[in-house]
Amino acid sequence: MHLLAALPGTVDDGTEPVDPDQTPADVVFLSAADTDLSALASANAAIGSGPDFLRLVQLSWLSHPYSVDLYIEKTASRAKLVVARALGGLPYWTYCMEQLAARLRESNVALAILPGDDRIEEELLSLSSVRRQDWDQLHGYCVEGGPENAANFLRLCRHIIFEESLPIPPRPFLRAGCYMPDTGIASLDDIRRHVDGDSPRAAITFYRALLHGGSTEPVDRLVEALARRGIASVPVFAASLKDPVCSATVTGILEAVRPDIVLNMTSFALGSPGRSCLERKPTVLDEQGCPVLQTILATCSRESWEKSDNGLPARDIAMNVSLPEVDGRIAARAIAFKAEARLDELTQCPIARYKGESDRVAFVSRLASNWIELARIGVERRRVGLLLANYPNRDGRIANGVGLDTPESAVKILQSLSSVGYSLENAPESARELMERLLAGPTNQVGRQERRASGIAISLRDYLRHYSSLPNAVRKGIESVWGMPEGDPFVRGSAFELPAFRCGNIVIGIQPARGYNIDPEQSYHSPDLPPPHYYLAFYFWLRWKFGVNAVIHLGKHGNLEWLPGKAHALSNSCFPEVALGPIPNIYPFIVNDPGEGTQAKRRSQAVIIDHLTPPLAR
Repeated sequence: MHLLAALPGTVDDGTEPVDPDQTPADVVFLSAADTDLSALASANAAIGSGPDFLRLVQLSWLSHPYSVDLYIEKTASRAKLVVARALGGLPYWTYCMEQLAARLRESNVALAILPGDDRIEEELLSLSSVRRQDWDQLHGYCVEGGPENAANFLRLCRHIIFEESLPIPPRPFLRAGCYMPDTGIASLDDIRRHVDGDSPRAAITFYRALLHGGSTEPVDRLVEALARRGIASVPVFAASLKDPVCSATVTGILEAVRPDIVLNMTSFALGSPGRSCLERKPTVLDEQGCPVLQTILATCSRESWEKSDNGLPARDIAMNVSLPEVDGRIAARAIAFKAEARLDELTQCPIARYKGESDRVAFVSRLASNWIELARIGVERRRVGLLLANYPNRDGRIANGVGLDTPESAVKILQSLSSVGYSLENAPESARELMERLLAGPTNQVGRQERRASGIAISLRDYLRHYSSLPNAVRKGIESVWGMPEGDPFVRGSAFELPAFRCGNIVIGIQPARGYNIDPEQSYHSPDLPPPHYYLAFYFWLRWKFGVNAVIHLGKHGNLEWLPGKAHALSNSCFPEVALGPIPNIYPFIVNDPGEGTQAKRRSQAVIIDHLTPPLAR
């Protein structure tokens, strides 16, 4: 059978056996949390244990039954004490835990199987062989965390094995609080001084385990990136946002600092569904009424993310994408990946920590800044792009939307914006007038734009300035299909004529087509067809010439969310990001197609506003 080497910074899917290849030691500790392994490696070095005392094992390496059998035979059965933290409970690790219980009992090896959280799980206790008081104390050290508790955890292991002196009980480590990169745990008064005045401020929520494992580098880098944009950060850690004490502490901090936005690095959903949407209560993260960006710390390596079309492994998609969507969080990006920091020779374990990705950190900071600016600037200064789909690319299909009278809805949106103070001029007063004005300019129907004038254009020179900054692979992909910008059929003279018209600070436009002279039904959802230059020119004009603060993609569905790129955790080479960038995206979408709405949420940071299906009529 082929065996894989145990690689740091990866989550094995269990399809291939893995061999950690460790020599025996007195104590073996297994955990799926790299922060546990990092904390114990540091404590082990601090208390001066020898090279034969401790082995640390990433539990995900033992996902395959053969891996379990091999590791028990080579290493675990020759230990004096084995401790395992079963994150997720017994169902996640049934074979591994049951085999440890059965075979270590035969080998007369003491075993403690602990929960991955602070709950007492009798099922795990029943599989353990250490005394109940020792089990409780080992569990308490893991729950409380921190350097002192990690060191005393190892001292208790020595007590169980060698009957050395019993260490002090677990000391409480602050379950939730404030953090500053330079000082560590900070007081609320320190935070208040840091965010004094009316400057923009962002709360960053993350797990306390990052402090335990010395893995706060992604938090620190995000604080720095936000500071460069004039945004003061309030990093807030918690053992669990579902814990009542932690939730109350975080609520108090957020109420005190009043953030403009929350960047959340924790996993899972917090809300509980009610019988209706009116019964659903705000979670601790959205009680302040500000946007919440789901900011991902990926469990995979940067290399695997970069090569993957999916972007993230299944476990990350579940914990950091799908479940947080239940709370309505805005999908941001993965800003850090697992990387090998060092091989700890004493424990024969590669210690993996999160390593921030500068480009992704910068993107999320720009997205946060744009949401803050959208809220802070006066409505009379906000600039909005209202984009209408066109599928197929015929004039008779402009502004189509599934289950939505899109032209009439667009007019009603314009009237609503005007009524609350948005600056509109000469806006269409009816759906007919809206369509006539769109048809008077260039459209996606190739061959008709040449005899139509447009008041909106972006020069080739301006386009090329932005285009030249794109990754080389992106430019090559476009040029291999569509050639150079000068040959684009929507270029007239020295500029792209764009299918849009302006009404003061609002622009109404037709979303560009995926391409020219191709079957739109075959190309609309194509996973590998790059958009033409004209497509990017349209979004570049919105972003850099018009200075749009937000876009509204009106009605199911446009084509931005179907452009080539990763399914989750996009990179700067993914075309939805190439086109839209870090712009807030509002997307009214029919409620009966959550699958395609989810695609837009995940790939274009969209805020989905569901509308009902229309009543039947002749």
